[in-house]
Amino acid sequence: MATGKVFVYFFVVLFLSEQSVSRMTEKQLAAAVKLVRNMCLSKEKAKLEEVDKMHEGNWDIDHKTQCYMWCVLSQYKLIGKPNHFDRESANIQVDTLLPESMHDYVVGCLDKCENAATNFDDKCVAAYEYAKCLYFCNPKEYFLP
Repeated sequence: MATGKVFVYFFVVLFLSEQSVSRMTEKQLAAAVKLVRNMCLSKEKAKLEEVDKMHEGNWDIDHKTQCYMWCVLSQYKLIGKPNHFDRESANIQVDTLLPESMHDYVVGCLDKCENAATNFDDKCVAAYEYAKCLYFCNPKEYFLP
């Protein structure tokens, strides 16, 4: 399992449960990633091929796919208003749901990327800039769907 995908689960849990949250299993992670990916693909009418390009390192994507990234980041409560990275929310989630084995890596990428966006007028472009930075922080461990 790609350890980066674990990061996705703890954001989904916040939406699905008011109960106390524990660390996720690999099976739960796979389900959470699939849920968010499918929901945001449908909501933003992004093409799967465009999303897959990002996972291959090709970030020359259309605006709908940039909006897909906004959907993903907003579902995970990583982007707030006005289209700025929500570090406080990310820290809470990392500290309560992220497996210890990923903590240092994810925190390092968050440190590097929390100020990556330069265009706050377009929520989709801001999300794209954050996600692109998180990808290039360590492509092998990229943790967004």
